[in-house]
Amino acid sequence: MLPTATRTLRPPAGYRLAASVRALTFSPYDPCARISAGSFWWATRTPAGPATLALRPEAGDLVAEGYGPGADWVVERADAVAGLRDDLTGFADLAAAHPVVARLAREHHGLRLPATGQVFPRLLRAVLEQKVTGKEAYRAYAAMVRHFREPAPGPSSLLLPPEPAAIAASPYWVFHPFGVEQRRADTLRRAAAAAQRLEQCADAAEATRRLTAIPGIGPWTAAEVIRIAYGDPDAVSVGDYHIPNTVAWALAGEPRGDDTRMLALLEPFRGHRGRVCLLLEAAGIQAPRYGPRATIRSFASY
Repeated sequence: MLPTATRTLRPPAGYRLAASVRALTFSPYDPCARISAGSFWWATRTPAGPATLALRPEAGDLVAEGYGPGADWVVERADAVAGLRDDLTGFADLAAAHPVVARLAREHHGLRLPATGQVFPRLLRAVLEQKVTGKEAYRAYAAMVRHFREPAPGPSSLLLPPEPAAIAASPYWVFHPFGVEQRRADTLRRAAAAAQRLEQCADAAEATRRLTAIPGIGPWTAAEVIRIAYGDPDAVSVGDYHIPNTVAWALAGEPRGDDTRMLALLEPFRGHRGRVCLLLEAAGIQAPRYGPRATIRSFASY
């Protein structure tokens, strides 16, 4: 099948496609997004209809191909989805103030933050990640996508994310076979009912206000969403089990930290605090583990 729309992008030297878009995939087996043979495939719903975006490197360029009724929409936004609109202005000076951050900024200079321009698809995933392991969240997500099954356009064999209206109209017990209890199911249904208003937000600040006004959605969930929807480099996932320890260990040599300590250590990087957390993750930095490994996030608020 031939693409409906195409566009050639010119990424900066050293740009790393897979590392930049990996946040848009839930796992290597994500039914809605996939990195395969060096190319990235992403199925989504747009204001113009369903679409699939393919991003593939070619002779130093990045070729964007769109399939389906929403092809023009995804190709127009392809540079943002690839992270090429990510603004690093001022980050080099901030990073230079700490040797670890300065080193990671050099080593991972090709890593960019994607911005999909879409709130609900990432919100769906974030709600499913509340209070459970990553494997449990992925199983629920994949099962839900297949339950509301709708093939994405193009040759990728991907599925579209569920339509918000379909989730909003489903009783909570529909979600039980996916491993989603009533609390998260109700949050999903409330979020789905508000999806249109959420997509109309002008910026990350407005989106955060509207998100956290929905019962069951707190600072952690909001930060996870706006980091991807808006490419917000300052979004910090307050309430995460692991990130405060990682930040404390990497920036201060302290094996344990809480949210207050994490935010204090990240304050010199304000404007790019989320970027610092992303660099620590990309480098595989982890605090020492004491006792049995904790795998479940324990949020003060979601």
